[in-house]
Amino acid sequence: MAAQPKQKKLQLNEVETLKQRLESVYDDARNNEKILKKFQYLELKLLSCSSLSELIQIITHHSRSTFGWDTLTIILHDEDRKIYKLLKESGKDPDKQEALQLLPDITHVKHIYGMTRKPTLGKFDLEKHRPLFLANQKYPRSVALLPLQRNNCLLGSLNLGSYKLERFQKGSATDFLQHLAAVLATCLHTAIAHERLKQAGLTDALTGINNRRFFDQRLEEEISRNKRLETSLSCLFIDIDHFKIINDSFGHDVGDTVLKKVAELVRAQIRSIDVVARYGGEEFAILLGQSGETKAIEIAERIRAIIAETKFKNAGNNINITVSVGVSTINFQQRHNEVPKLIGRHLLQRADKALYQAKQNGRDQVIYLEN
Repeated sequence: MAAQPKQKKLQLNEVETLKQRLESVYDDARNNEKILKKFQYLELKLLSCSSLSELIQIITHHSRSTFGWDTLTIILHDEDRKIYKLLKESGKDPDKQEALQLLPDITHVKHIYGMTRKPTLGKFDLEKHRPLFLANQKYPRSVALLPLQRNNCLLGSLNLGSYKLERFQKGSATDFLQHLAAVLATCLHTAIAHERLKQAGLTDALTGINNRRFFDQRLEEEISRNKRLETSLSCLFIDIDHFKIINDSFGHDVGDTVLKKVAELVRAQIRSIDVVARYGGEEFAILLGQSGETKAIEIAERIRAIIAETKFKNAGNNINITVSVGVSTINFQQRHNEVPKLIGRHLLQRADKALYQAKQNGRDQVIYLEN
């Protein structure tokens, strides 16, 4: 009879052990359900992105805070710098996106994934993984490296890091991460294609800078932004002097070369945040955000001087080119309640009138008109 209590005690221990195991399974299931919901929410945000810059913002900021990843970087293959240019044109400076690396060569990324190109989880390897993370930040102790692959083409890598050694282990949440990588790769591929298509309609085919349509779209945006900041917005109209004579004397091929070179010189004299466009024919337009009269005139004079000093070569001969520049400025500390569209129209009219005066006064000069 003494064996029965002992047997009963063993059975109770087994029941307790099974109960603990069952609770552990339930806890894992609940935890996985929470993770799944987070991934689903992130996936919906990625799929609903309207631009490449927004997509990168969601990954580098939103996803990191949602999942508590300590470090995160995205590496994208950008051999021809087209992604860089797309982001630059959209107003999102890639040079200021610390977590984003646009690389012309991703051979080291391909070596990490090998032929399988599946997510890699495990301990951080300094020699192997260091190029994937930021040198000015603390290196992680464990990593999850996700290949961004689309149609058998490796677009890049999403690199997640944790300061906890046990956070990323082989086999842990691999399915979730692999699915995330597939969704992100698809979204990136689509966003890049969409941005290229959009930019094609907003870019001047000859000079490679923005066209008038792009300029008109950005005008109201810049007015609203500078109005909110209560600062100044300046506009420059630039016209190549005697351009018809250049075309008639040397041919349209030389005229095209002059236009491309002038566009290149103009772009080199302004900031990446400024808007420059071929406004029509031989005329260019610039919007200088947060720039008052003094700064605008200084930039206009610099553009005029650099073009006058440049030798435009044709068949061994130098062609001298000059430009006339009209400048106008809106100070939003003095104009609060006007409609952006009307402000924009007034700004362009004043710059155009200033350009006309520069032409009438003998060309190769800058004229500023007060508003």
